[in-house]
Amino acid sequence: MLSQTNAQNLRIGIDIGGTFTDFVVFDTASGQITTFKLPSTPADPAEAVLSGLKRLGIGKDPEWSSGSQRVTIIHGSTVATNAFLERKGARTALITTRGFKDVLQIGRQNRPSLYDFTSAPPESLIPAELRFEINERVDKLGNITTSLDQKEIDQIIAQLINSNSTLPIESVAVVFLFSFTNSKHEQFVTRRLRAEGIFVSPSHEVLPEYREYERTSTTVINAYVSPVLDRYLAKLENTLSIYHNSSIGLQIMQSNGGSISIAEARQAGVRCILSGPAGGVVGCHFMGELARQAGKTGGQQGGGSEKQQVNPLKLLTFDMGGTSTDVSLIDGNPKITSEAEVGGLPIRIPILDIHTIGAGGGSIAYMDAGGILRVGPESAGADPGPACYGRAADSDRDAIPTITDANLFLGRILPDRFLGGEMPLYPKLAKIAIETLAQKLNLTPIETALGIIEIANAHMERALRVISVERGHDPRDFKLLSFGGAGGLHAANLAHRLRIPQVLISPYAATLSAFGMLTADVVKDYTQTVMLPGDTTYDQITTRINPMIERGHKEIQSEGFDPQDIEIKSYIDMRYRGQSYELTIPFSKDFSDQFHQEHFRTYGYQRLRSPLEIVNLRVRATGLVASPQIEALPIEGTDSSPARFDIRPVQFKFGVQEIPFYRGESLRPGNQITGPAIVVRQDTTILIPINDRASIDSFKNIILTISTNA
Repeated sequence: MLSQTNAQNLRIGIDIGGTFTDFVVFDTASGQITTFKLPSTPADPAEAVLSGLKRLGIGKDPEWSSGSQRVTIIHGSTVATNAFLERKGARTALITTRGFKDVLQIGRQNRPSLYDFTSAPPESLIPAELRFEINERVDKLGNITTSLDQKEIDQIIAQLINSNSTLPIESVAVVFLFSFTNSKHEQFVTRRLRAEGIFVSPSHEVLPEYREYERTSTTVINAYVSPVLDRYLAKLENTLSIYHNSSIGLQIMQSNGGSISIAEARQAGVRCILSGPAGGVVGCHFMGELARQAGKTGGQQGGGSEKQQVNPLKLLTFDMGGTSTDVSLIDGNPKITSEAEVGGLPIRIPILDIHTIGAGGGSIAYMDAGGILRVGPESAGADPGPACYGRAADSDRDAIPTITDANLFLGRILPDRFLGGEMPLYPKLAKIAIETLAQKLNLTPIETALGIIEIANAHMERALRVISVERGHDPRDFKLLSFGGAGGLHAANLAHRLRIPQVLISPYAATLSAFGMLTADVVKDYTQTVMLPGDTTYDQITTRINPMIERGHKEIQSEGFDPQDIEIKSYIDMRYRGQSYELTIPFSKDFSDQFHQEHFRTYGYQRLRSPLEIVNLRVRATGLVASPQIEALPIEGTDSSPARFDIRPVQFKFGVQEIPFYRGESLRPGNQITGPAIVVRQDTTILIPINDRASIDSFKNIILTISTNA
């Protein structure tokens, strides 16, 4: 528990994961950073958040709440994600132009499993009986060709209000054809619905872009998840206000790597679908730059500034948590995409390019119908969790083995030091679960445990190849930045598989997503479809983009930022005439040349004489937030023996070997370790394979140098 004086100067990053809720606490007065984890509470995610705040001494205390300084919480949540993926969102209706109510059902002709004749398309979020059509029409130039029939609107509103009382309509998506050129009809219907107290998600507010399926899908997802996120945030905000009046500020992490106000998040849940993983990528960028500073300049005080470096930062980020693994690629800066697909449905808003698979410490191992060992994607989650948590079932024999159980069984996790000893594990239960599965597979328990690890690593290797090799990047040109509570046990093996020369593991690895939220700026993205010819002049485009820039300045300033702390960047989406998809490039006077160069870099060819099209204008407005300043420590000797606390047997493919265990918090900058060895930190464990070497830099990052002959 922190003192009241310290508590009044806190910035707190909170990331709710499937198994644990992570807290990173930055005391702005002293510069101190502390971290801890609590088990997530899936039935009510706010419980874990409030428990963590109470642990910090932020409780129902009138003396504390009367303080003049504010605590700022930057919060990433899986509430919207889970509501969407588990199809537990709000009961939503769709109002659209006559003839287009089945756009959601038809989708695109693309088939993710081309040769699977039994594959089914993703289930629509809105059933056919809740899709309503209205006689109205706007053409591609924004001209109204068919006016709205107000009687028809009244009839639909009456149906929505008088719908089945046991399953009332909670939310409505409004998507009219070509509303991105003229939103007058959408605005009228939106006003009518809001006057009736109905939550409305109109496409001209969510995504004023062309492509009716993607625009409809994104708008519907927003309508589907926002009421769920709104209820969660309302409860959290009300509880905090009861405790502290106005002493706490709450920001929500977006999928684009920036944060937004709670009021905006409650209306725009689709922007928070990947909020937790986005915080991790932002944290990786910060830590990657910090590590480069330590390696090239010897340290001083660091804030992750990329301006000091000539060559771009190259990282493959690897976040292995309790239920999933998230991977991404950083080449200079984190990659933003507007063509993401989550849960089989397109989300067209700008988000960080993150690939997620169902492989985490809690991923369940089982035998399939063909007698083959499988791992994931189903997870044991926080409750009951892995067998070794001791919560699984009434009978020990009912416990289900997971990746965590396999690592514990193989001796790679110390049961008495899990979460710094706050959460004891039960090796006997892991052993029973592994043995039970081994009998079904007709394997030995050791073969089964090693097989679980091998299969999990194969899944994660494939994910890393998706965001690197399959997109034209050579993994050997990158560092692997491993984080998440379970990542350190698997990172070196993945680096061997992909021939990645180095692995970077931050001292904040287990809570890096929450840490990244502390470094995230406030970001707002704006887009507008324009469909202009490629020979449109720079000045003509500037005239169209200036209103978006002015809006960005105004809205960021309303968040409390001074003009000197606001950064505006403009982009345009371009393509060769006849192409179906665009490339996003920075807007500058030589935008045509930049497009040709980017097209060549992306696709390997360019057509200098082909006519161009400018499809969308984009603006990103950023309120720059001061990141935590991490002090570099002096480099000491290479001897790591003072941090060694035990030697224990660990099972590898080649057999059992007695290897040293090191206390991660006791390692000093300059220390070196030759594998095999295991480093135990309070909230994570790092495996150093045979012949690999670990060194500690001036920011206490562990740098693994991967042996080419291991």
